[in-house]
Amino acid sequence: MTKADIINEISIQTGLQKNEVSAVVESFMSTVKDSLLEKKENVYLRGFGSFIIKHRKAKTARNILKNTTIRIAAHDLPSFKPAKSFVEQMKAE
Repeated sequence: MTKADIINEISIQTGLQKNEVSAVVESFMSTVKDSLLEKKENVYLRGFGSFIIKHRKAKTARNILKNTTIRIAAHDLPSFKPAKSFVEQMKAE
């Protein structure tokens, strides 16, 4: 399902115009991104899941093609962790 599909579904379910729904979806995604990138805060949506920041430590790796070792710097990654109730619903089906 794409963003356009989500906008269409919400528009049909709520009866709102697509441009209004699109603005809300864009605003939601922008808020989640800002929270993770700028504020370094996790986003918790009860019953759905959490958008969290995972920290990866610095490590050494090998470049097999050149037979050299490289250093990968420490970095943060965004991640989604589904809620327990959401996972149980998926397993039930």
